[in-house]
Amino acid sequence: MKINLEIVAITIPTLVPITHGFIATPSSWIPTLALRNPLLRLPTSILSSQSLADMEDDVERKLDNEEPLESIENSWRAPSRSQQSSNTFSAQLETFKDEDRETFERQKTIKKILDEDDAKWKAERRKKIMGKYADATTVEEVQKIQDEEERQIESENKRKALVAESSGVSLEILEKEYVPEEESKFQPQNVKGRSSSGGSWFDDIDMDIELGANINGVNEGPRVVNGKLISRENQQGIRVGSAGGWTLEVFPGDYVVHRKYGIGRFDKAVVKSKTKLTKEEKEAMALRRNEIVKNMVKEKQNTTAIEAVVAEFGTEKDLDPISNPQLTVLEVSYSDATVHIPVDKAYRLSRYRAGDAVIKPRLSRVKGEAWNKAKKKVEEDTIQMAQDVLALYATRETLTRSPFDPTKEVQMREFEKTFPYDPTPDQIKCFEAVENDMVWRNRPMDRLVCGDVGFGKTEVAFRALFRCVANGRQAALLSPTGVLAAQHMKNVVKRMGEDSDFKFRIAMLRGGMGKNTKVGKELREQIAEGNIDIIVGTHALLSSGLKFKDLGLLVVDEEQRFGVKQKERLKLICNGIDVLTLSATPIPRTLQMSLSGIRDTSTIRSPPPMRKPTITYVQEFSKDFVKEAISRELRRGGQCYYVVPRIAQLDEAEAIMKELFPRIRIIQAHGRMARGSAEDNVAAFAEGKYDVLLATTVIENGVDIPTVNTIIISNAQAFGMSTLYQLRGRVGRSSLQGYAYFMHKDDAITEQSAMRLQAMADLHELGSGFDVANRDLEIRGAGSLLGTEQSGMAAKVGFDLYMRMLKKSIRQLRGLDLPMVPRTNVLLPGEEGSLEITDDGDGDATHAFKIPIKYIPDEKERIRQEGVARLAESTEQLVDMTNEWKDKYGPLPLRLQSKMKTLHLHACTRTLGIDLVGLVRNVDGTKDCVLRSPGLRPRHWAYISQQLPRKIPTKGIDVIFPSRLARTEEDIVMEGGIPIDFSILEPKHEDEDEEWDALDEEEVEAMKEISSSMFVKSLDEVELEEYPRFVVRNMGSVKKGSRVDALLKVLLPAARVVHAKQSSDKEKAKVAAELREKRESIKKQKKEQETLSSNRLGYNF
Repeated sequence: MKINLEIVAITIPTLVPITHGFIATPSSWIPTLALRNPLLRLPTSILSSQSLADMEDDVERKLDNEEPLESIENSWRAPSRSQQSSNTFSAQLETFKDEDRETFERQKTIKKILDEDDAKWKAERRKKIMGKYADATTVEEVQKIQDEEERQIESENKRKALVAESSGVSLEILEKEYVPEEESKFQPQNVKGRSSSGGSWFDDIDMDIELGANINGVNEGPRVVNGKLISRENQQGIRVGSAGGWTLEVFPGDYVVHRKYGIGRFDKAVVKSKTKLTKEEKEAMALRRNEIVKNMVKEKQNTTAIEAVVAEFGTEKDLDPISNPQLTVLEVSYSDATVHIPVDKAYRLSRYRAGDAVIKPRLSRVKGEAWNKAKKKVEEDTIQMAQDVLALYATRETLTRSPFDPTKEVQMREFEKTFPYDPTPDQIKCFEAVENDMVWRNRPMDRLVCGDVGFGKTEVAFRALFRCVANGRQAALLSPTGVLAAQHMKNVVKRMGEDSDFKFRIAMLRGGMGKNTKVGKELREQIAEGNIDIIVGTHALLSSGLKFKDLGLLVVDEEQRFGVKQKERLKLICNGIDVLTLSATPIPRTLQMSLSGIRDTSTIRSPPPMRKPTITYVQEFSKDFVKEAISRELRRGGQCYYVVPRIAQLDEAEAIMKELFPRIRIIQAHGRMARGSAEDNVAAFAEGKYDVLLATTVIENGVDIPTVNTIIISNAQAFGMSTLYQLRGRVGRSSLQGYAYFMHKDDAITEQSAMRLQAMADLHELGSGFDVANRDLEIRGAGSLLGTEQSGMAAKVGFDLYMRMLKKSIRQLRGLDLPMVPRTNVLLPGEEGSLEITDDGDGDATHAFKIPIKYIPDEKERIRQEGVARLAESTEQLVDMTNEWKDKYGPLPLRLQSKMKTLHLHACTRTLGIDLVGLVRNVDGTKDCVLRSPGLRPRHWAYISQQLPRKIPTKGIDVIFPSRLARTEEDIVMEGGIPIDFSILEPKHEDEDEEWDALDEEEVEAMKEISSSMFVKSLDEVELEEYPRFVVRNMGSVKKGSRVDALLKVLLPAARVVHAKQSSDKEKAKVAAELREKRESIKKQKKEQETLSSNRLGYNF
């Protein structure tokens, strides 16, 4: 007989053999009974030292003292020698029978006590776990309790949102998706590194309670998890944000970082009464409470009712927002305290992300200086990092190349018409950013385009390729696989090849076309001679024997697929040329460089029309599930991908397919097939000749077959997150619903692979590629940035706070952080001062800066000088260039002099961040010239004015800042020629961190607003009142042809100040970085010398 009891003292029951007629008893029962039954109190010394037999004797002795039974000593005592000699055998036998009866009665009594105690303890345990649900015996009763709880939760959630809204913050409750166990999208049961031992009796009893509770059978209700009742309220996350642009999304249990308190754990959002009230709030509260009492007196309510209401003032029952001012707070737990953070201060929080998400962070202590010391160390590290970043900025600016000709944009518009779809809004922004990089900047482009699979990154690349070739230079498109290269080759030839209107010469270089082969040798010679315009290829493009005649652009597709050696080779190839990188999920280091501003980044988040999110399942491998998934797709007339991580696993997978579907048509594709075989097999599959394509990761990129909408990934735990995301992107590329099944082996799951699979289950919405990359950054860490290992520092404070501190250090070192713009759209009457390229109707470009052929006869030199002059960074550079031309070619023609004034104007506007210029009519009929500068802030103009000769703003130009950038309710107007009132520049916040938060918010807002005005035709299309702007009064009265001169007169002093300051900051950062590099080099040499000396002396370290 076994009795189910909870184990308290010893978790694993130890059975002893039957002795003297006793039933074997778990050794842990006796301590348990002693703790829970007053009849069985045992001394601690006995519990810790006595044997099991002695403990059983003591239990029965206790029972004998409680019940009128024969003494246990007399009953169990063996007969003496005298008795043995006198008793007969029959008497002895009768004695044994009596003892057995007595033992049996005792055992019944023991069992009864144990059963009663067990039932009582289970009832207490059930009540503790189930709470209000403990007395419910049917699903209907549970549902009734749950409905009532739901009403309370909904009411409380509305209250939280309303109270948060009164603080100027939006709060949204997020439901954690619950998936029934049998339909779970991810259920890892045996993770490497975790204990696989069986559960204790607690687990067994809790399981019995859970199964008999009827709770988990109710959808969206409370759940029993690890022996605890988790209500729906405790499963709900929150998303808070403000109009300023910051957002925070967390769920209970997520680790967060507070800038003041450190690393904590978010628990829940609650509403509580305000403890710190302003003087106005206190007065309003007193008046409101007096009003409530007076109203009750007028209604002639009795004293008892009035006293009850007065007693509730300031408590949870007081729901009047004036009588009891409340606020929504986020409850965050730390190692020594729980902190309530108001939602309007939630921007101080960020989710904790560091180098290894598997290792959970240690919670910080609110008391003490440990967190401040950690932040101080990180701050010192970020200052050094900021110096390196600014030095890199300065180095990048020194790299120059001839910009692409803006007049060729007329041909570009013709090519754009061949795109069969309407571009999405994000695509348009990418097109514009790439054009600015290639046409309107002197330094080589280095831009990352991050967009979801199938969101249109390739079209961005095609337009860049066309622009490069239209300017007479070669372009290359690098792909990680032959399948993807073949797909690109097909599309490029279709859009730009010999059969198109553009007649570009296109070729593909791939594996098997080495420099020693006939085909490879001929193709390399054509490339070197410039007979090939666009070269599409795989890793063969990185070979040392390949020479280009005039390479102008390299497009790297799926950058994350290339290794370290290939990227080092890319650096050599890309020196001085434009580089455009495409990736759906950039590697953590690339993503971090983008987030820190080291690398220019464009993101495509808007999906194409009619696209649906792919439904994702993550579960253990099952033949039945595979059969059902493939059968479902075949029934609707579709095809399937079946992907394995290793070539050696293909035959096994095909055998499974044949076992499940004897008549199914299967074809394979992998990287070790004969040249061209993989591409041919994929093409045959695309034509519908086969039902299932059994492949490795060669289909990760470049395979776009609308009829394939189901993909099964076997051994999914062996793939990286980027690969998993790319593979899922192979399906759902039409209006049909796509399905992705990630099948893992339960005994091969590791902590990180479990997190990757969980991320794939969570991030299934369209446009989540950037989020996947962020999650990968969270799981793997950022690695090395600029050759400096900083992941340890990031782990101390979390990646988000680290990046914020880095940006703060960069801003402090830069001093004047006025953002520049790449181009300015001038909309003055008669198109005066404009450099925007338009088609005059005859296929020629207007407003282009052109040097007369007679002035500089050499075409190559003339084009180079045109590019340098058009993109001059300062008027000083233009003056030097003009003097050089005069010395070399003679006086400037009048037409060229006029054009040079336009270039001076654009040099000033770009430096001051002015992206739009035009005239605005006033009420009195006069016209002012308005120059929009989205990134300009009052502190910028104050600094510029202080550096001018008279230390006041330039006369003749006013600067207006909207009220949202000021402490006042009205716009700030800084008039020219009048000293600035510096009181308006005082910090808005007493705390330094608060002030930097405000600056962060301003910067985010400014970067959103700095969108090129390329497509603006009139100032009426823009809400100028919402932007910082320069205003030159009564510009309408200035005669035609003199407006550029008038603008130059008022803008030139400020532009010179900004350019001088920014040049100085860059030089200082460069010098600081060089000194640091020298110090590191000296330290390294010193260490090497010490090691060498030690070795000579025979010491080993």
